[in-house]
Amino acid sequence: MNLKQIAGEKAVEYVKDGMVLGLGTGSTVYYTIVKLGEMVKEGLDIVGIPTSVQTERLARELGIRLSTLGEHPEIDLTIDGADEIDPNLNLIKGGGGALLREKIVASASKKEIIVADEGKLVGNLGERFHLPVEVVPFSYAVVMRELEAMNLRPVLRKKDGKTYLTDNGNYILDCRTGIIEDPEKTETELNLVPGVVENGLFIKLTDMALIGTKKGVKEIRHIS
Repeated sequence: MNLKQIAGEKAVEYVKDGMVLGLGTGSTVYYTIVKLGEMVKEGLDIVGIPTSVQTERLARELGIRLSTLGEHPEIDLTIDGADEIDPNLNLIKGGGGALLREKIVASASKKEIIVADEGKLVGNLGERFHLPVEVVPFSYAVVMRELEAMNLRPVLRKKDGKTYLTDNGNYILDCRTGIIEDPEKTETELNLVPGVVENGLFIKLTDMALIGTKKGVKEIRHIS
């Protein structure tokens, strides 16, 4: 059983005709987008707002009509993935490098559904995954020093031996934080550092998570 696939495909049940839909990025939401492509061929009418160049490319290949936040500043529903999910549905995202656009789209959405396999559930954020921080290239050395002083142990992300660049032309510092005791406070403190564009803490943005387990898809709703 492919746990990512069953979670990703389950999410399309919440998509309705005429929706403006935020299309997330990652290996689980990939299955959501593929399923949506099949539904579009069968007559589903949606407009997608992609959160990355990778997602935009996939959606176009599948015939999903795309637009921008300029045309649709309010999104009905966003379906996205996560690297960690805590019991309050707070997240760490950004393993795929799309955290800035993902957070902008999530913030513009009436509802956000996260799809993931059960391995992404944690008791506390920072338990298993590093925390990505997107920074302006000009500032990264200074930001590195600031984050080191905060004991966040940042490492400049590389890919194929070269400094990784986001779709926005920025760098990512992956912070080996360990357990994050106060995610909301940490998110604010990070974004106050000059040169930080955004960080991978997604706090109070998720309405529901669909988790692929060996027993099927588990639905976790946010309790306000």
